[in-house]
Amino acid sequence: MKRLLYILSAVFVFSSFAPQNSQPIKSGEKLVFAGSYNMSGLMTQLAQVTMSTETVATAKNTYLHLSCELSTYSKWDSFFKIRDIYESYVNPVNLKPSLYKRSIDEGGYTKKEKYTFKGNTVNSTVKRRKKPETQKTFTIGGSTQDVISLLYKVRTMDFSKFKVGQTQSLMIVFDEKQIPVTLKYMGKETINCGNLGKKECYKLSIGAKTDALRGKDKNLIWLTSDAKKVPALLKFSIPVGTGQLALTSATGI
Repeated sequence: MKRLLYILSAVFVFSSFAPQNSQPIKSGEKLVFAGSYNMSGLMTQLAQVTMSTETVATAKNTYLHLSCELSTYSKWDSFFKIRDIYESYVNPVNLKPSLYKRSIDEGGYTKKEKYTFKGNTVNSTVKRRKKPETQKTFTIGGSTQDVISLLYKVRTMDFSKFKVGQTQSLMIVFDEKQIPVTLKYMGKETINCGNLGKKECYKLSIGAKTDALRGKDKNLIWLTSDAKKVPALLKFSIPVGTGQLALTSATGI
């Protein structure tokens, strides 16, 4: 179960590797997803994932605050309670991160992370349950970003010029290391997009050098093929089974 919710939070980000255009992400957006897992052959809803954006101003800068919250539904809390929050503070125009924060509480296991980005250098602070706080400085590539900022950057990109089967690669930073990722464009499909109704979507296959994802073209994401590029559906295959995230509500877009 813990590994399932890890994937629900992380797997979105592997869908953001295409030429960038000028469409910014708006403040005040809220996307809500139902997280389901295949239990005994039935897709069972276990959790809610909420993504939101807001403008945050400091004395020196203005940031776009990107937030992703994961919570098991209350009826599952006695089985395995999860309350996770992933946050990124980014430049509102190009979505480059300045600060990334992660706070997880999964079945009693807790972990807090903070990454500060300065050019190609990341300063991290990590506190795990019952362990001393650790600090680390490491180097990343010029296009490497945290998982949440990449999650939103996908919607500033143009997939209309991609050919079926075309691939592109990038790097994400997670758990104080870089992870190579490959995206493959698989064409368009019309699917149910929650309160947005049925929409034509870009279908993308996700591949990464990690044991977390299994199977060729088994990890998929659908993005609405309009200017918003809203994530509408994600299907994943992991060592312990299969599941999906389905959009139920999109407001402020």
